Amino acid sequence: MSEYRAGLGWDTHRTSAGRALILGGVTIASEFGLEGHSDADVLAHAITDALLGAACLGDIGMHFPDTDARWKGADSMKLLAHAVKLAREAGFEVVNVDSTVILERPKLKDYRQAMRESLAKCVGLEMNRVSVKFKTAEKVGPVGEGRSAEAQAVVTVRTL
Repeated sequence: MSEYRAGLGWDTHRTSAGRALILGGVTIASEFGLEGHSDADVLAHAITDALLGAACLGDIGMHFPDTDARWKGADSMKLLAHAVKLAREAGFEVVNVDSTVILERPKLKDYRQAMRESLAKCVGLEMNRVSVKFKTAEKVGPVGEGRSAEAQAVVTVRTL
């Protein structure tokens, strides 16, 4: 009988002119990107943290510290793929991903399908098991003021 677990992930990054905006492995047309040690893919980071949490494997900072030069500019989808590998080695497989990006602008609805495809491929799921939702912060706080972006994720895993 399989055991099911859920993990919760959250991440935030400041906006930054002159950087690419990458969400779920997809480059978004935008006049700004997100600041970070890696490519700052806030969505991939939240999902990675949720997966690591579900498998009781710590958090993204334990595995990919921003003090380690190896991760400078790293493709966050590679970090997520590594977390999938670690979870599998610990006896878990991903069952479902539910995620939300909170960003005031640009509008992301035209990128939903590409993000779902990218994430599904990375974690080894059919697209009907990967949800990506979008919210604004209604002009409240740093996200609402356009100074940052956030992402939240819940990942369900089961034992192999």
